[in-house]
Amino acid sequence: MDRALPVVPALEHVAPLGSSEEGSVPLPKPSHVWPWLTAALDLLFPPFCPVCQAPLGAGRRDPLCGTCWQGLERLAPPWCRRCGVALSIEGLCGECRTRRRPFSYARAAVRYGPIAREALHAFKFGGRRALAAPLAELLAELGLGALPGAAPDLLVPVPLHARRERARGYNQSALLATRLGQVWGVPVALDALGRATATAPQTDLDAAARRQNVRGAFVARRPELIVGRHVLLVDDILTTGATAGECARCLTRAGAAAVGVLTVARVD
Repeated sequence: MDRALPVVPALEHVAPLGSSEEGSVPLPKPSHVWPWLTAALDLLFPPFCPVCQAPLGAGRRDPLCGTCWQGLERLAPPWCRRCGVALSIEGLCGECRTRRRPFSYARAAVRYGPIAREALHAFKFGGRRALAAPLAELLAELGLGALPGAAPDLLVPVPLHARRERARGYNQSALLATRLGQVWGVPVALDALGRATATAPQTDLDAAARRQNVRGAFVARRPELIVGRHVLLVDDILTTGATAGECARCLTRAGAAAVGVLTVARVD
C-alpha cells in the first residue's frame, strides 16, 4: 500500500506543483473549431505510434498505442532491496552483498525490452517529447510504495550538459521529473544538480569506461535545497548505474540524507 505523502515545505527555485516546464500559456476552451482543427491535423500529420508505427486513429493524439502500452514489461517484487534487480526471493543480490552502492536504492518501472527501447529512443532522440506523459505515468504507476522508507522530499532530474540540451531541445529527465512531481505532489528541483563537464555518450562504453567517463561530471548547484533531504534522482534508463552513481555521490557530498534512483527502464 502506498504511504501517505509528508507535508513538504515550499522551496525556492523548485518547479511549482501544477506547472509545466513546457510553458504556462493556458489552452483555449473547447469550441466548435476543435473538430475541424483535429481533422486538419490528422490529414497533415497522421498520428502514428512511435514504437510500432501503427496508426492511432482519427482524432487521437495518444503518444503510444494500446498494444505497445500493454506490452511494456512492468517490474514488480521480488527484487534486490538495494539496486532493484529482479530476484526469485526478496533480499540483496550477489553484487549488492559484496559492493557498496553510492545510492541508497534504485527502482525502475519496466524492463528494457524492445518496446521500452523504441519508446525511450523516440523520446530522447526523435523529438517525441509528448512521450513524457505516458513514461512518467509508468513511474507513478510503480507508486511510492515501491520506494523503501519515507517518501522522498525532493525530485532531482539527471542533468544534461547545456550544449546537449540545446541540441536536443529539452532534458528528457527533467520532463519526467516535472510530470511525476505533479502527480505525487513532491517538489522538483530542476537546477539542484548540473553538469560540470561535457562527457562522451555512454552508449558504446563498458561499465568501467562509463564510470571513468562521468567521474567528476556533476556539480551540486543548489546545495541548500539538498542538505538533510531524501532526494530521488529521476532518469530514463539504468544500465550499469555509472551515471546514477556519480550523481548520487555528488548529492551525498552536498549533504543529502538519502539518495534514491528512479528510472523508467532498467537493463537486466
